[in-house]
Amino acid sequence: MRETISHTDTITAEAAEQTVAQPVAQPGSNRRMTLNMGPQHPSTHGVLRVVLELDGETILTAVPDIGFLHTGIEKECEVKTWQQVVTLTDRVDYLANLSNNLVYALAVEKLIGDIEIPPKAQWMRVMLAEFSRLNSHLVWLGTHALDIGAMTVFFYCFREREDIVRIFEMFSGQRMMTSYIRIGGLALEPPRGWQQVVGKFINAFPSKVDEYEELLDANPIWKRRTQGVGMAPLEDLLDLGVTGPMIRAAGVAWDARKSEPYSSYDKFDFDICTRTENDVFARYRVRLGEMRQSARIIKQALEGMPEGAWQADAPKIVLPEREKMKTQMEALIYHFKIVTEGFRVPAGEAYQTVESPRGEIGYYVVSNGTSKPYRVYMRTPSFGNLQALPALLEGRLLADSIAALGSMDFVLGDTDR
Repeated sequence: MRETISHTDTITAEAAEQTVAQPVAQPGSNRRMTLNMGPQHPSTHGVLRVVLELDGETILTAVPDIGFLHTGIEKECEVKTWQQVVTLTDRVDYLANLSNNLVYALAVEKLIGDIEIPPKAQWMRVMLAEFSRLNSHLVWLGTHALDIGAMTVFFYCFREREDIVRIFEMFSGQRMMTSYIRIGGLALEPPRGWQQVVGKFINAFPSKVDEYEELLDANPIWKRRTQGVGMAPLEDLLDLGVTGPMIRAAGVAWDARKSEPYSSYDKFDFDICTRTENDVFARYRVRLGEMRQSARIIKQALEGMPEGAWQADAPKIVLPEREKMKTQMEALIYHFKIVTEGFRVPAGEAYQTVESPRGEIGYYVVSNGTSKPYRVYMRTPSFGNLQALPALLEGRLLADSIAALGSMDFVLGDTDR
């Protein structure tokens, strides 16, 4: 006769403890496994491949594999005129295109030397760069929260982000690739009524940040997934050249807007947001603080915007107004020559940095005296910060990898170029 074995659906606490005990390793067994995370994984936020070597669920090594989005933008700059390159800078960090417009324009203006940017154009550049920071941080917070399981925050963040891209469209005619900051000033005169639109948004925005904070700070799942996760030694971060919210979340108050002010940032009152915990939660808190400080800067720009010209008085570099082009022969000639041939920049080299949402962008621009750049090199923050990925992941659990990786807020176009 066959013996009947009875089964139950319940398990005692003692039995449960026995089931989770370490299994006895068989002689010669190997627990290590190589796992490819990406480049199709949705939570790598772009075509990033991370080669993970696992011991069970513990990450032993993490090697980022980049280059899947390489576009050759730096090389392509060499066959464009100086002004045409602005459209390429839009596509480096497509979530903060105005920051790349700005750093390129400042570098070329350094080379030109005798060009004076009007105060109104400088303040408008600051205001739009901070809108770009808000836009980027909102996309980061919404998608990062979605990765960890908080869906509501995603919809809230994209609600405000939609208002920002409409403001970009109002100024430039484009929602993303605006090319609005140009060598010599701005691409177009600020539209009529922009003060009302910007004022309505910026007065309401701080209360929206409070909503994000209330949703996440009191959420026990969010805190358990982010606090104490993704930590790396400060010495390693400094050695690797990490910048932006990542280094500020480790207690280093370094911000190019304060340390090396540009475009009239020294005339604005704002604070550098820092934390000391150096984990995923700290980076989230730093970016929340930065959103509040950006709103503060935008409000100051709105209330104190200087009157006057929005582009430099440099007819050989800046396109003339369309009405002048239609009525004045000299303006028509300048327009024709700038559009067809470009303008010449004195031979030399210049380096300029700005603080983007991801960290410090540096553009090294070389001219040989022609109408096209001889060399444009981009020191992008995503590329520099991604070097710290092994320090964040190695020795951690696989389940924590997405939270740690997402807290870096890299953009693969910014990494690969």
